Amino acid sequence: MSGELLISEAGVSAAECTGKEEDAEISLARDRTQQCAEFSAITSCDLAVAQCYLAENDWHMERAIDSFFEPLVADELVPANPVISHQQDVAQQETARPSSSTAETCIDLTADTVAVVPTGNVVNGATQEDYNGLSVITWNIDGLDECNLQERARGVCSYLVLYSPDVVFLQEVIPPYLYYLEKRAVSYTIISGNEEGYFTAIMLKKSKVKLISHEVTPFPSSQMLRNLLTVHVNVSGNNLCLMTSHLESTKEHSNERLNQLKLVLKKIKEAPESSTVLFAGDTNLRDQEVAKIGGLPHDILDIWEFLGKPEHCRYTWDTKTNNNLKAPYTCRLRFDRILTRAANNGGQFIPQTLDLLGQEKLDCGRFPSDHWGLLCVFDVIL
Repeated sequence: MSGELLISEAGVSAAECTGKEEDAEISLARDRTQQCAEFSAITSCDLAVAQCYLAENDWHMERAIDSFFEPLVADELVPANPVISHQQDVAQQETARPSSSTAETCIDLTADTVAVVPTGNVVNGATQEDYNGLSVITWNIDGLDECNLQERARGVCSYLVLYSPDVVFLQEVIPPYLYYLEKRAVSYTIISGNEEGYFTAIMLKKSKVKLISHEVTPFPSSQMLRNLLTVHVNVSGNNLCLMTSHLESTKEHSNERLNQLKLVLKKIKEAPESSTVLFAGDTNLRDQEVAKIGGLPHDILDIWEFLGKPEHCRYTWDTKTNNNLKAPYTCRLRFDRILTRAANNGGQFIPQTLDLLGQEKLDCGRFPSDHWGLLCVFDVIL
């Protein structure tokens, strides 16, 4: 009763106040809907998850993003096998890279906030949402280097957020890195070539790429536990056979590396003719080694060569510019390559652009990896 009297006595003033409050509530709801959309775009999560994180952080966008990328608890990494990295590969040193410590090491990949860049960039004149082509990244992420691993891992992920590629080919993945990606890259299906030591992985954007099957082909005489990961997918009704590998390292293992290359080329040729084949990975190849086997088969294209050998992405291993290893020598080679074989029918994936990634130093003063990544965009001709 007293409440009714108060309202009656307040008259028009109360109504006006109520109207202003309703307008404020509508405006607040609109703002929070927009915040959820922005958070979802940045983190690739759904709107329900976005609302949860924002609400838990009093609708502070930056704080919510920080919370999203905070660590879940990373698995302990216990290396079981000695590992060999590219720093000895190009240096041609007789002394191998020291094996990872056999002591248990807990590696937290997400202790600091990730460098997040909003999505929605333009590809060939169209936004990512409207683009009907295919974008891929291949990158040796150097998970074996434990120095600044946390920040470097987040640096790699910031590029994935920025470019939102349809397919990602990764090499030198380690279990904590895979764990981090599986928990945070929720818009991707991730297939790994192994679960222990260091290995390759392929990430597929769920909204664009449909997984059909996958297989792992061991290299029988590899001393470095290398293999070929093959993933069969469908993109907009077109079959693709995706392959990645990390071929044998170091100059002295050239013969084994060439044996592995021959097996890769054989698998490419054996892939269904109705499928476009994309191989992308760290090949460790020198140009003279490819020439030694008579070059690539006529129906298998090296995309860098197909695009006219663009100088800006000639070298993916470049100790002149990349000082992560503090190498006392200068060596510039094209270890990371993308090869393709066209399908005999259906849509044709035509390479349009090729660019390097990871050339900006992080706050720690190092690059995300000792390799540059490659970003390639394809047009699909139906």
